[in-house]
This record gives sequence, C-alpha cells and structure tokens, in this order.
Amino acid sequence: MNSNFLQTPIEYLKGVGPNRADLLKKELGIHTFQDLIHLFPNRYLDRTKFYTVNELQQSTAEVQIIGKITHIKTIEQKRGKRLVATFTDETGKMELVWFRGQKWIKENLKINVPYVIFGRVNWFNNLFSMPHPEMELLSEYEKGLRPAMQPIYPSTEKLSNSGITNRVINTLMKTLFSDPKLDLPESLSKNLLKGLKLLGKNDSLFNIHFPKNNNLLARAQYRLKFEELFYIQLQLLQKNRLHKLKIKGYPFAQVGELFNTFYNEHLPFQLTGAQKRVIKEIRNDLGSQAQMNRLLQGDVGSGKTIVAFMSMLIALDNDFQACLMAPTEILSVQHYNGLLEWSKQLKISISLLTGSTTTSKRRKIHENLENGSLKILIGTHALLEEKVKFKNLGLAIIDEQHRFGVAQRSKLWRKNKLPPHILVMTATPIPRTLAMSVYGDLDISIIDEMPPGRKDIKTVHRYDSNRLKIFRFLKEEIALGRQVYIVYPLIQESEALDYKDLMDGYASIEREFPKPNYQISIVHGKMKPADKDFEMKRFVKGETQIMVATTVIEVGVDVPNASVMVIESAERFGLSQLHQLRGRVGRGAEQSYCILMTSHKLTADAKTRLETMVRTIDGFEISEVDLKLRGPGDLMGTQQSGVLNLRIADIVRDSEILKVARSYAFQVLREDPGLEDPENRPIRSTYSQLVKYKNIWNYIS
Repeated sequence: MNSNFLQTPIEYLKGVGPNRADLLKKELGIHTFQDLIHLFPNRYLDRTKFYTVNELQQSTAEVQIIGKITHIKTIEQKRGKRLVATFTDETGKMELVWFRGQKWIKENLKINVPYVIFGRVNWFNNLFSMPHPEMELLSEYEKGLRPAMQPIYPSTEKLSNSGITNRVINTLMKTLFSDPKLDLPESLSKNLLKGLKLLGKNDSLFNIHFPKNNNLLARAQYRLKFEELFYIQLQLLQKNRLHKLKIKGYPFAQVGELFNTFYNEHLPFQLTGAQKRVIKEIRNDLGSQAQMNRLLQGDVGSGKTIVAFMSMLIALDNDFQACLMAPTEILSVQHYNGLLEWSKQLKISISLLTGSTTTSKRRKIHENLENGSLKILIGTHALLEEKVKFKNLGLAIIDEQHRFGVAQRSKLWRKNKLPPHILVMTATPIPRTLAMSVYGDLDISIIDEMPPGRKDIKTVHRYDSNRLKIFRFLKEEIALGRQVYIVYPLIQESEALDYKDLMDGYASIEREFPKPNYQISIVHGKMKPADKDFEMKRFVKGETQIMVATTVIEVGVDVPNASVMVIESAERFGLSQLHQLRGRVGRGAEQSYCILMTSHKLTADAKTRLETMVRTIDGFEISEVDLKLRGPGDLMGTQQSGVLNLRIADIVRDSEILKVARSYAFQVLREDPGLEDPENRPIRSTYSQLVKYKNIWNYIS
C-alpha cells in the first residue's frame, strides 16, 4: 500500500483545510487520507428508478420524480412563512415546500421547465408534499456524471450544521479517488482471492463509494467485511499461538491415582458425552508444555462443577495445588459445599476463604497453603490478597469471570514463578459469533448437553389479570412440599419505586399466604449482608416456602426443592437475566415452572423476549436472540464494548462471514505460522501495517 500517501493528514486534501479537518477529526475520527477511504457509507439510495405522482405511497422512502412547477405561492403561518410550489407530471400533482432560504429559492425556480426532484414525501390534506427537495433541471441531470447508487455517509448534527453535508463528503471522495498517487495494492493473498472469488482491493473500495450496480456493491461489501474480520481473527489466533510458544505452563505429565479413583469409584452420576469431551480437551492442554487458557461455557445446571473438580484432581496428581474463585460469597460457599463431599471421599484437604472467614481460620489457611498441606482453596476476591501465598499453585479456576477485572485476575498469575493453568467458567452463554471475537484468543470448550433425568422447565407468560389463578397454583405446589421464588426487578434509576413495588408485592403475598401456614423470606439490596444470609439460609434449609427477592438471587442459589420461579414485571428484564433467573429452578427431579408476569402494555422487543423464553430453554439460542436485540456492546457490558469498533462488518448480521474468516485465518497460520511464504506477502505486509498504525487491541478488550 502506498502508505506515505495514505497517511497524509486530511487537511491537505483539496476542499478540506484546517477548519473542516478539525471537525472531521473530532466528529468522525478522520485524520488521514486512509481514514477517509475507510469511511464507509451507511446505506445507498437507488437513483435509477423514477416514480410518477400517482405511484407515490405513504412511506418514509426517498423517491425521485420528473415534472414541472406550474405555480408558486408564499403562505403566512404562525411562525414566519412557507414557500409552496405546485409540481405536476402527466399523472397528477403534489406540493414542494420550503421553510428556509425562500427568497433565494423563489428567485431561482423556473416555471414550466422539467426538473428532477428527489426527497422524502409526506401525506397531508389529501396531497403528497416534499419538504426541501433536492432539485436539478432535467437537462443538467442528463449531462451529469453520477453513480446509480448514491452513497449516504455517517454524519453528526455538528457536521451538518457546519455545512459538511453528504454531498461535500461525496465530493471529497471523488477528489481523493481521482488523485493519480492513490494506489491501493492488494492486501489478501491470491489463494484467498481465488478460493473465495473475491473482488480485488481497488475494485472493492471503488465500488463501495461509487457502486456501478447492486451486484458489484454486494461483492465489494463482502470482500471488505471478510478482510476486516479476517485480520481480527488472524491477530487473535496469532496471539493465542504466541501465548502457547512464549508462556510456558507446568506440564502435568500424569493422570494419576486421585483422578482415576474418583472416576472409577466415586462419580455421583454418569458423565454426559459433552462433559467427557471437555475433560479430554482440558487434559490435553494440561499435558502440553504451554499454559492452558480455556473458557468453559455451559448453561445453568449443565455440570461444570464436576468438570472443574476433575481438572483440579489432575493438578493434585502432579503435586500441585488448585483454587477456584467465585464473584460472591454465596456462590463460593455453594462451590465449597459441592466439592467438600467429594474431597472427603478422596481424603483431600480443602478450605473456604471469604470476607467473613475468622482471623484464626485465615492464619491456619495461610500457613497450610504455604507448606503445601492444603490442596484446594475455594473463595471470593479474598484469594487475591497479598497474604495469600501458595506453595505451588498449578490450576486457577475462575467462575463468571466477567465479574472480575483484568487487573484482579492477573494478581492470581503473580502468585507463582510460572503462571498457573487458567480455566474460566461461565453460565452466561455467549453467542458463538461473539465468543469468536471477544474470547478469540482463548480456547473454548462448550458443555452443550444437559445431564439425563432433568426435566425441562415449563415456561409460561401470564398477564397481571391472571394473578389469582397463579396464587392458586403456587398453593398447590407448596402443598406438595415444594418451594417458590417470586422475583421483582431492580433497576438502579428508579430504586425507590422498585423498592415500593417489592414491598407492595410482599404485603399482598403475606395477605394471600398468611402465617402460620406459610413462612416467607425476603431478600433485597437494602438489607445488611448478614440479614440477607440469614434469610437465604432459612430458604435453603426449607424453613420458608416462599422467597420474595430482587435480582440478588440471579447467580448461584442452589435449592433443588424450589420448583416455581415467578418473575414480576418480566418485560423489564433482559433476556439473559430472565434465562439466568429461570435456571434457579429445575435443579431437582420434580417438574419445575417459570411464570413470566407482565402488564398488557408491551413493546415489540419485550414481546420477542417473552416469546423466546416460552419457546426455548437453550441458552445459546437465547443469547443469539439477545445479541440481535441488544447489539454486541450491551451484551459484553461497558468494559468490553470497545470490542467491536468495526468499520464495515457487523458481528450479528455477518456471523457467517465471521466463521469463514476465522477458518481461513486458522488455515493460513497452520500452513505458514510466520507468514513467510511469498504467496502470503500481501497478508504479512498488511498485518504489520495494522499493528503499526491501528492496533488490534482497539477492537478487543
């Protein structure tokens, strides 16, 4: 690529100058010629079709019409005046309207001369009108040089107000593309171009800005989307490869006695095929010379804990320690209780370290960790404290990692001479397309199969008017000895209002389920942690039949006896949150239910969310719908929304192109890891330019 010319500051382009350059930099991030070339249109107007007045529809589309102005008048209105022209063709008449610049327009309009007009039409008083049309004499239009598909570029209010209109950007593009110094060498290899039948670089950029027809435009878009996603994947895969080459891990040479004893004598249930596959992937990682960096995804209840425990046993069999870090005390206690039984059977020492561990217990834990007699440590952020020193930590497992910052995680790495192997677990199903981009440098394992014997949770949507029926149903379930969750939304902005909803709801449930026949727990954000714990424990022990709560219970309460989840104002929850909440029931052998309560007033998006929940319990399918509704930034949370600063591709709509790009990037690196083959020279030089001028980490958190 003629990189010197392309790196020319934008103020040196004819028609820009210092003031416009300043605006382009601030508003659109355009600093150089290269940035301008990569300002891709949002959409295109098809200027090949002409409408007649009698074909017009009441829609928001832009149309162009040939006709004549037969009459002009100025009409007084409450504020100022408007200029109205009668515009006719052989099929009918309409009005053209101007609210600004009337004097100049009136002086320049020609009566009874053919014009081409273009703009959006409104339907008013049984007549179509077009405010502030673009106009050109037919004679001029026929002489003019213009693309059939007119590009519309991203803009901002500030740009429009400062006179940098779409037409101006169009003109700047023409100026740049007609400069003889503009030379865009190919950035993909001949093999890729041939294998995928892609347009060349020059043709693609020309047709994205000046498309000759729809077909060339589609091919240009495909080529540029592929290229963008290909280089992101190339850099992620390269990062993963170098990580494995550079960052050595402890090789766990053997799968020894603890693992085999547990597998052969103590497995509480048959492992699913998916669990076996994932354990095998983890075993291969741990046995290699490189540090494991793996993401384990599995829906709520898919059996990640046992996979984590068996991975720990491999570390212990090789004389290393293991730890598991969870984001909340409740969750870490639950993990600890889950692993305690199995550890006792194998006579393995295991401890729990959280904020509420007593000082004397802490001292003991610190001591046993350092002398190596404590093998497994479960805990919260408390594991990250300076005082916590391991004798030889071999495996660190992190649950729900999106709740820990990068800096927090790296504290774990530093507790050793060599970094421990890392297994990150999440029950939030990340759509495959997003996982490929956000966690593209991690190896990904998915448990996509539920343990046998689990019944699917029945999900229904009911309106507030059915409340009495719902209460009857809850009483029937409680009579069978089951427990019930009733969850209220908590949305920060309206905390006081939500608190009131929760308390009103609690009061009406107390009336409907009176003591001493029924006992009710309540948990919300305004309570002291000790009170919350007390209430949670009562419910876990079965002393209360109903738990009224805000979303505090979203992650990690495991009560196999709870069989009904009622979600109040379900329209106010996001899809992934609804799915997480539903996962709190259905943990025992009984049939479980999730009831989504809403008012009758629902937005289209809310309807889609509720319909999806009723239709499927597959977390991955739900996350794909969520991604389409919310967009990638929202899904990853703010800290990772920078992840998708894409110029032309769209992670959701272009997921198929993403898969193709990733598989080709993988193939290129497998065959030529150093990109040294002469065939890959264009890829190598583009790759080094990218790293030099626009680092991939702008895309990836």
